[in-house]
This record gives sequence, structure tokens and C-alpha cells, in this order.
Amino acid sequence: MSKKDLLLEIGLEEVPAHYVTPAMNQFAEKLTKWLEEKQLSHGEVKTYATPRRLAVLVKEVLEKQPDIEEEAKGPAKKIALDENGNWSKAAIGFTKGQGASVEDIYFKEINGVEYVHVQKFIKGQEAKDLLSETRELITGLTFPKNMRWGNQELRYIRPIKWLVALFGQNVIPFEIAGAKTDSFTYGHRFLGNKVEIASPSLYEAALLEQFVIADPVKRKEAISQQLVDLENEKNWVIPVDEDLLEEVNNLVEYPTALYGTFEQEYLSLPDEVLVTTMKEHQRYFPVRNNDGQLQPFFVTVRNGDQNHLENVARGNEKVLRARLSDANFFYQEDQKLKIEDAVKKLDKIVFHEELGTLGEKVNRIVNLSKQLADIVQLQNDEKENVERAAAICKFDLVTHMVYEFPELQGKIGEKYARLSGEKEEVSVAINEHYMPRHAEDAAPESNVGAIVALADKLDTIVGFFAIGKIPTGSQDPYALRRQASGILQILLSKEWTISLPQLFELALSQYEDKQSKEAVEELVSFFKLRLKYRLAEEKIRYDLNDAVLESSVLEVNSIVARAKVLQDGSSHTDFKETIEALARVMNIAKKANESDINSELFESDYETALFNAYTETNMKIDSLNNAEDVYKALASLKPVINEYFDHTMVMSDNEEIKRNRLAQMHKLSQLIESFAKMNVILVK
Repeated sequence: MSKKDLLLEIGLEEVPAHYVTPAMNQFAEKLTKWLEEKQLSHGEVKTYATPRRLAVLVKEVLEKQPDIEEEAKGPAKKIALDENGNWSKAAIGFTKGQGASVEDIYFKEINGVEYVHVQKFIKGQEAKDLLSETRELITGLTFPKNMRWGNQELRYIRPIKWLVALFGQNVIPFEIAGAKTDSFTYGHRFLGNKVEIASPSLYEAALLEQFVIADPVKRKEAISQQLVDLENEKNWVIPVDEDLLEEVNNLVEYPTALYGTFEQEYLSLPDEVLVTTMKEHQRYFPVRNNDGQLQPFFVTVRNGDQNHLENVARGNEKVLRARLSDANFFYQEDQKLKIEDAVKKLDKIVFHEELGTLGEKVNRIVNLSKQLADIVQLQNDEKENVERAAAICKFDLVTHMVYEFPELQGKIGEKYARLSGEKEEVSVAINEHYMPRHAEDAAPESNVGAIVALADKLDTIVGFFAIGKIPTGSQDPYALRRQASGILQILLSKEWTISLPQLFELALSQYEDKQSKEAVEELVSFFKLRLKYRLAEEKIRYDLNDAVLESSVLEVNSIVARAKVLQDGSSHTDFKETIEALARVMNIAKKANESDINSELFESDYETALFNAYTETNMKIDSLNNAEDVYKALASLKPVINEYFDHTMVMSDNEEIKRNRLAQMHKLSQLIESFAKMNVILVK
């Protein structure tokens, strides 16, 4: 069958940089899926994206769907024929629906019953007649934010300015929001011109002639190489932040790197201020020397060629100079503010209308931090540092610098605390208590920072749960899921053995009118889901996840350790028999009520043997800290349990004997459940 290349391009006003790559990938995925559904096989799929365009080039797309011949099954013979042997309405309707006639009918027997069959022929459609449907793919692209532009009904990320839709050399006709498909695209906004794409395979080369590097991978490589060239030429070190590089790459179509300078005096500002000003506000790359010290230079990437770079550099220098001048003013003004005065200002800033001021939140953090420090048994000097760090952890929120650069909260607090003579441990903890800030961030290294971070995040989650602000679906305006993941990360990194219910009861104790068993249960369920995702990332089987998460011991480190032990054990030959034995106990224990075991009611040695094994194992497990050893201790019960069930009828006709045996099952089940809910594990 003959094949042609397919090209679709959406021309837009500049799309925000963070949306470009996801939109490009989504476009390619939707088009590829559509081609597969239409049974149009194809070759390589190439994706292109710049701030002004999203495009997909698909090589060697079939010009026509393959013809399909298949057998269609209809009604049973007794329904297809009436009592006179004539075709019934059911048979006639069936054949019409298949594009056949009753003359085409034949019978085939299936499970002793004859059914009507016909050969169904489906003629493949021409690709050119189907490709106009790709209009729906374009209008169906989703973005984080859509808007209606002008008088158009379509809600889209930016106005559509032009459309290219080519199958071979032929234009695929359709229209979206006033833009009709054509073979013409547009080059660089200032350096390029309108250009015709003679065929899809020439798309990338045609745009390059018009100062557009359409391939984002090649564009990023060009930027990276230009940065390396500058490093070599100037003997600089230009640290490349991958997120910044990705953003810059999606801000330009024809990148040219250049550098500028700023006054030496601004190097007296903290590095974090300089780097944040350059990266976050101006999308500049900072420059360091070989010793890692910041230099009075910056590198930016122009969307254009080499002409008049000195003018571009001067313009960027002017903008950065104004930014740094502001930062310097804020920095100098902040030095006049005493930490204690800053903390008092928190009493006038509302954290949430139902949860009080930031000052009240800090008081809760202090109380909770002190209790947590006692539980994990910190040294006295660390406890003192915890109390001080908790008391001033939010002071930098009232500084000019954080007001101007919110992303510096914590970081600038550490700097200012150090300048004010606070202990190093306290200063570091002010920054660390925001950690981990995101999924890839590390947990606090110091015990002091980790305790205050736990207290802060716990107070936030528990507080919002207490007033009914619980995340639903994709809605999580207070980032409670991220905060919960941060708590789990801290507990795991520090190996602190605090149960989840204990944590929530402590945090809820700060809210006298909001304590309840239901609130604790809601919080436990919320955290279990976070833990489930984390265990899934560790490649733990889903049923093993459920088993440990439904256990009676809800301590994070223990849960993860037990899940890994079960995952490792699942590959062993005796795993199935062990789980079946333990699960059998748990299943029959469902019929039991809480009661004491009376050994005088035992009627056989098997009951005594199981009771002794339970007692010994219970005492042994109390002294074990390793999850693997606990599992081995439980697994050692397998032969005793099997012997018991082989010779003992738990549901005896004697009510007293039955109650006693169920009590024994209940006690043993509780012991097993402290490790995992074995009866939810799937074994074959």
C-alpha cells in the first residue's frame, strides 16, 4: 500500500513556557492514538514546539485503511427461521445490518446450537477522507488554563493564528476559530517570513531558513553548547539549572546566548538573593568562578541572531540593575528589624480566618515541637534549639525581602537569623522547616529542623481537616497532599517511630474544640493513601500494600519495612502455605468476641501446643525490632496452626468450648494483624 507523510501544525500567539512541552507531547499522543484507532499504520512520529507553534510530523502514513473481511454471528437458527422455514424479521434485519442479504447466510454450530453467520466485508476508507477529523484532536487539547479569545467560541490557551495540515502535498481542509488550514507557516516573528511547506518532510528545514529551530531538543542543545562556549571563552562556570534551561528553551525560537554585567557592590547581597533575582525574575543564568563564587556577570538567551547583541545586553543590564537596586534596599531595611519585633507582627497577619493568625499558628508549632522532641528523646540542648527555632520559624515572612521574593522564605530567614546572632542550629532549622518543599527535595538533615518541619506541616494538615477543608479529587488548594508526603519523608529519613494516630492526637490537642475519634480516622485514611503511593513507587505489590496498611500497627517506618519483607518473601516457595495458615486464623477470628482464654477448657494437646506457641511468639516479638525477624517468628507458627486445624473443630457444639477456641483465634489473629492483614494477600 502507498504511504504519505502527515504534518499538523498549530500556529499560536506565544504560549507560556511551562505549557509548551506538555502540550506538544499531548498533541502527539492524541494523533498517534487516533491513527491507531483508524487502522492507519505509520512510521516515525516527530514532535516540534516553540512558543508560537505545536507540530507533529508522522512519517509514512497509509493512504487507505486496509479492507476487512470478518465473520458476523447472528441469531440462533430457531429464531432465524419461522415454522414454515422462511426467514424471520430477525434474520433479515441482521443481514441488512451487516450489509449482506439472506442469500449470504450460513449456519455454524456453537456449543450444540446452530447460529446464523454471514461474511462481513468492510471496505477501507481513504485516509484523505478521514484526516479532517483531526480538527477535533486540535480543539480537544487540554491546558491548565483556557480562555475565550475575541468573539471566538473556542476556549484555548492562546488565539490560533494559522494552521498547517498536509497529507503529502495535499492540504487537509478544515477550519478552527477562523483559521483555515493551508500549506503556509510563519518564521521568526522579526527575522523570518511566511513560507510554504512543499511537503511535510521539508517542514523543519523550511523553518530553519526562517530563523526557527522547531525541534526543541536541537534548540536546547544549541543553548547548552553556547553556554559551554562562553564558559571556555571567559573561564567561567555557568551552573545550568535544568528547569531554567527547559523554560528558556520554550521562550525562544532562535536562541543566541549573550552576557551582561552588574555592579560589584551587589555581590555583598546573599547569594540566594542574587541567584533568585536572576533566575526566577529574569530567566538569567548566574556566573561563578572556579571556586564557586558568584561573579558580577549574567548570561541570558536572546530570541534572535547575533546582530546588535551589545544593545540587547545593555537593555538586560538596565532591567537587572533596577531589580538588584530594589533587592539591596530591601536587604538594608530588613537589617533594622529585630527578630522579636518581627515575630510580634505575625499576630496581625491572618493565616486562615477559621484557624487564626500566623502568631497563633507559631504558638501551636512551639507546643507541638516540644512534645515531639520529648517523644523522639532529643538531647536537652537540641530541645532548647527546637523551642527557639519553632518560636521564630516564621519571622522572615514579615521582611521586605520575602514580600518581594516569596520563594526565599526560610532561606532568607536562615541568613537573617545568623546575622542576628542566633545559634547555627536554630538558623539552619528556620530554612529546613520548609523542607521538603517539593517531591524531589530532601528532608531536613538536622533533628531540630526535622521536628519543627513535622510540627508545622502537621498543624497545617490537622487544622484544615478540622475545619472541613479536605482535598477532593484534583482539588488541593492548601497543598495538603504535598505536606503529608513531606511528613512521611521526614519520618522515614529520621527513622522516628511515632504512630500516625499518636501524631494526629498530639496535633489535634492544640485545637480544644476540634478533637474527635472521627477526625483521627479521617487523617489516618488520608495518610494511608499517601503511603500507598509511596509503596507503589517502591514496586511493592498492591495486595501487600493493602495488607500492611490495614494492619493494627500504623507506624510509618514499620509499615514500609513490613511491606518490603512481604515483597521479598513472596518469591519464596513456602510463602503461599505460610500466608494461608495465618490468613485462616484471621478469617475464623472474625466470628469471635473479645474474651479471655481458659486453658482448663482445652480438650487436646493441639490446643495446648497452639496456646504455648502463641504465648512464646508474642513474648518474642515484643523484643524484636527487625520486621524480617518478626515475619519469621509468625511464619514459625505455620506447622502448629496446621496441626491445630487438622485435629480441632473450632465451632464445637459445646458453646463454652467454642467460645474459648474462638477467643484463642482472636488473640492469635491480633498478633498476626500487628504485622499485616494476611487474609487480604493474594496467593495462588
